[in-house]
Amino acid sequence: MVNYISKKIDALPPLPKTVMELQEFKRKDVQEITELLRILEKDPLIMATLLKVANSAMFGFRHKVETTKKAVELIGINFTLSIAFGSAVKSTLNTNLDAYGLTSDQFLDLANMSSNILNKWVAAWDYKLKEELLLPVFLQETGQFILSDLAREYKITNNFFEAIKKDPIKIADIEKQLFTMNCSEVTASIFEQWKLKDDLIAMIRAVNEINKCDPKYLKHAQVLGVIKVLCNPVEPLSSKSVEKAIDMAKTYKLDVKSLEKAIEVMEDRLLDA
Repeated sequence: MVNYISKKIDALPPLPKTVMELQEFKRKDVQEITELLRILEKDPLIMATLLKVANSAMFGFRHKVETTKKAVELIGINFTLSIAFGSAVKSTLNTNLDAYGLTSDQFLDLANMSSNILNKWVAAWDYKLKEELLLPVFLQETGQFILSDLAREYKITNNFFEAIKKDPIKIADIEKQLFTMNCSEVTASIFEQWKLKDDLIAMIRAVNEINKCDPKYLKHAQVLGVIKVLCNPVEPLSSKSVEKAIDMAKTYKLDVKSLEKAIEVMEDRLLDA
């Protein structure tokens, strides 16, 4: 199975040229909004996704965001880059997510929810860490596209979905059992294939193997793991998911009060919507 997954990853098309330009932009010490807009305007799909996300209940802006420039100004450059990468990944992989009970739009909604919770939670106690995690938290479930496609080919889509419905807290274990690799491992392998940054790959690969994590990325992987449970595809923000996520945060000695506040804000926004 591992070899089969590797072959599927090796056969993936390259990311669009726009993403390569965005990667170069992200590496710059001085990032100008005008340059970012110039890159984004080359890809109408990314611009449409950006406006859709900016106008979603997750952000809770009072007035409709009507231009890409306004969206970038409101949500910030790093958030914009995360959404742009997520949109490009979704369109590049271009397969269904039936095994996880999701549409591709719902996949982006969960990624957006994850990013917003990260923003509200981690910015309260470590702004630098929050900035470093905006991209990986948005992209960490990318491997779902490969695993869902694999489930379809092996005709186990329904069996897999029923298994994760019964215990959404243990999705990574179920993935490992059925596919020999969990989503975090697959995502890291995809990003290696696309030659994305080593630190991004290291953080995501360690999410379900905290004990093997490079100390440099330990806190990164812990935060990603908490949010992965909290925003799981089966029952995001359910009482069970929240309880488990808070227990994990306590175990990792992360700030629990700000996590509870972030969850409360997100729940309020979703209720208002």
